[in-house]
Amino acid sequence: MVKLKAKKRDALGNKNNTLKEKGLLPAVLYGSAIKNIPLQIDKKEFEMVYRAAGESSLISLEVGDKEFSVLVHQIARDPMKGDFIHVDFYQPSLKKKVEAEIPLVFEGEAPAVKGLGGILEKEIQSLEVKGLAKDLPREIRVDLTGLETFEDRVLVKDLKVSAGVEIMKDENEIVAHVVPPREEKIEEEAVPEEAAAGVEGEAKEDKEDKEGETPQEETKSE
Repeated sequence: MVKLKAKKRDALGNKNNTLKEKGLLPAVLYGSAIKNIPLQIDKKEFEMVYRAAGESSLISLEVGDKEFSVLVHQIARDPMKGDFIHVDFYQPSLKKKVEAEIPLVFEGEAPAVKGLGGILEKEIQSLEVKGLAKDLPREIRVDLTGLETFEDRVLVKDLKVSAGVEIMKDENEIVAHVVPPREEKIEEEAVPEEAAAGVEGEAKEDKEDKEGETPQEETKSE
């Protein structure tokens, strides 16, 4: 389990701006069995932990001499810079199952893409699962190497998760498949044969009329 150190926070409200200047991040810890605890954590340390654990893996949060198994429940970012500005840690029950949204990671190359020129369609990007917090995966891997033809499919039931984790979606739903390449067709406006013949006839008559015309002599007035 990834570990992260935190300290109890005295600065509240607008005083949190002083924390940001010191490279610290305001946070709060809560759960069904504990009261809300305002915290402060090192921003860079949290960024590394978040990259490793995400929002579905348990983190060992050390607060003084106590240790809490928590999930990153919610994060707030600066709308302009995208930097973290606040974090909510949630301590789930280790005996009750919880639900979480787990991202899918697609691996390998589909033979139907490489050999047949098809286009990979990813129908699902994440899945909601249910299980004990300690069993929740950080990601679910999707193997694409079995997509050899345009008829092959990766279904929800083909995905592998630990025995204690339940995927909350129809097992026969399509996760990924390969479709034939799309042909770009340039449609030319069709001209009816009769109309085309009429246009050609008019052009021919117009040409003959012009050939039969004799230029008029210019008269000069004396």
